[in-house]
Amino acid sequence: MNYLTWNIDPVLATLGPLKVHWYGLLFALGFIIGFQIMQWIFKRENKNIEDLDKLLWFLLIGVIIGARLAHVVFYDPSYYFSDPIKILKIWEGGLASHGGAVGALIGLYLFKRNTEYSYLWLLDRLAIPTALLATFIRTGNFFNSEILGVQTTVPWAVVFERVDLLPRHPAQAYEALSYLFIFIVLFSLYKTSKIKDKSGMLFGILLSFVFIARLLIEFIKTKQAAYNSDLWLSTGQLLSIPFILVGLLLVFLAMKKTT
Repeated sequence: MNYLTWNIDPVLATLGPLKVHWYGLLFALGFIIGFQIMQWIFKRENKNIEDLDKLLWFLLIGVIIGARLAHVVFYDPSYYFSDPIKILKIWEGGLASHGGAVGALIGLYLFKRNTEYSYLWLLDRLAIPTALLATFIRTGNFFNSEILGVQTTVPWAVVFERVDLLPRHPAQAYEALSYLFIFIVLFSLYKTSKIKDKSGMLFGILLSFVFIARLLIEFIKTKQAAYNSDLWLSTGQLLSIPFILVGLLLVFLAMKKTT
C-alpha cells in the first residue's frame, strides 16, 4: 500500500546562526491568532483592549514554563537533568499540554489579581483561542515528526521517514483535528448562544473535551515517558484524568446554576 511519506525538515529557514523551526512558527502563529480572537471578544463585550497586552505576556510565560517543566519532570527527567542546559532548548520540541494548562492557570491568576475581571469570566473567554492554539501546537509536532502513533495498516497511515519506515497512526493529526473541532464548537456556542453567561461552562467544556480526546488518542500513541510504569494507562492518560474531572465538575455546576 502507498502510504503518505512525511520527511519535512523541522527547520523552516536558517538565517545565519538563527534557525526558524516550523514548530516555533506555528506556536507563535497560534498565539497571534488567539490574541486577535480575544481582541474581538473584548470589543464585543466592551472591555479594555489595552489589558490584553499584559494578559498575553502572563499567559505566554506561564504556558511555556509550565509546559516545558512538565515535559522535563514527567516524560524524560534523566535526559534533561543529566544536562540541565537542554531544558532551555525549547525550540527543539518537548512541551507537555498538561503543564501548559497549569502554567496558563497560574499566569492568569497572577494577571487578574490587580484587575476587576472574574477568574472564570477570563477562563471562559480564553477557552476559545486555547483550543485553536492546541491545534497549532499539535500541527507543529507533526512537522517535527514527534508524538508518533503506533504502527498500523489503515489507508491514512503516515511513514515518518526521519524516524523509521513504519506506517503509523498520525496521532498528532488526530489531536490537531480534535482540537480544531473543539475550537469550532466553543466559538459557535459563544457567538450564537447565551452559554457564555453560564460561568465556567465554556472552560469546563474545553477541559473535558480536550483531555478526553487526549486520553483516547493516547491508546494509539507510542510510549512518550522515558521510564516504565506498571499501570495500563500511560503518563499522558493519568495526567489527563484530573483535568477531565475538573472540566465535568465545572459543566455540572454551570448547569446547576440555571436550574
